[in-house]
Amino acid sequence: MPEAALEDLRTRLARTRLPDALPDAGWTTGADLGYMRSLIAYWLAGFDWRAQEARLNAFTHVRVPVQGIRVHAIHERGRGPRPLPLVITHGWPGSFTEMLTLIPLLADPATHGADPADAFDVVVPSIPGFGFSDTPAEAGWSSARVGDLWADLMTALGYYRFGAQGGDFGAGVATRLGLRHAARLVGLHFNYVPGSYAPFLGDGATPPTDEERAFLHAAQEWSASEGGYQHLQATKPQTPAFALTDSPVGLAAWIVEKFHDWGDCRGDIETRFSKDDLLTNIAVYWFTGTIGSSMRLYYESRRAPFQFAAGDRVRVPCGFARFPLEDPFPPRSWVERGYDVQRWSELPSGGHFAAMEEPQMLAADIRAFFRPLRGR
Repeated sequence: MPEAALEDLRTRLARTRLPDALPDAGWTTGADLGYMRSLIAYWLAGFDWRAQEARLNAFTHVRVPVQGIRVHAIHERGRGPRPLPLVITHGWPGSFTEMLTLIPLLADPATHGADPADAFDVVVPSIPGFGFSDTPAEAGWSSARVGDLWADLMTALGYYRFGAQGGDFGAGVATRLGLRHAARLVGLHFNYVPGSYAPFLGDGATPPTDEERAFLHAAQEWSASEGGYQHLQATKPQTPAFALTDSPVGLAAWIVEKFHDWGDCRGDIETRFSKDDLLTNIAVYWFTGTIGSSMRLYYESRRAPFQFAAGDRVRVPCGFARFPLEDPFPPRSWVERGYDVQRWSELPSGGHFAAMEEPQMLAADIRAFFRPLRGR
């Protein structure tokens, strides 16, 4: 980043106007005022973007022209006898920075106490409109279309057969790959089920079980109490984009609240996410000016949801890792209506940002799922 961009950020932070808050509100009404004060102070006096740049640049980065868009990705070659290509897709409000600890565990398992036969060639792209990928100039870029883009990206990188992994929007991308590009997929691993996923429940389908109905009720309750951001971003993303593109503290509050609420941090965000990790992710959004285009993914995906028709099914072998604070998460029977579930793991801790919260656990589950599929 040019020094002028860092100086502009410091100026804006120093001139921040903070809102008031109800006494002892904490995080109940949104981002906690006390925590935001401490984060701003650290951002001004303690956060070293140049050190984080060096950390990011320790990986191999590429920008690949695909379908008229330059796609940014980390492309880390595996160290093992036959590394399996694996594309890992982030979600919102994350970025490729979520995967920085996970990537070495998968690309170089021997160095981290695992079997080198489990090595992967790891590809972590930035979704168009996020970070260092181009922002699409036209409408229609839903998570489903990103799945088609990734198929072409993997071809451009020299891979025909590969695996895919994803949480959040990455789960929707992986689903699209499984539905449209099954012949190229070794397997799909998920730590989330696409939020708009709805299996076919029409004529001939088995009616929802009591457990499935309970999940659908819990999903509605979650949407009513926690889904305000989602409704706004899926309907009017341009309006908050003005505020969040102009104010680094506003941007930070919008993002940090989700890490607090969705992570397995039990009320203390820094038990899972350091200020450096939070601010590195936020800084990628800030310096690239992509918060508005990232939110548009909700708008586009609402217009093209994953509503399975009769006969639709992801027939590629699928593995699901359920982290306990990833809520609401459907029961296995609901997922099996649309996916060929060959592995289902109930993990003891972790939340929505599994690659940051429990990278060792996630890496072990990914390795175990793909191990019997490597010869396919």
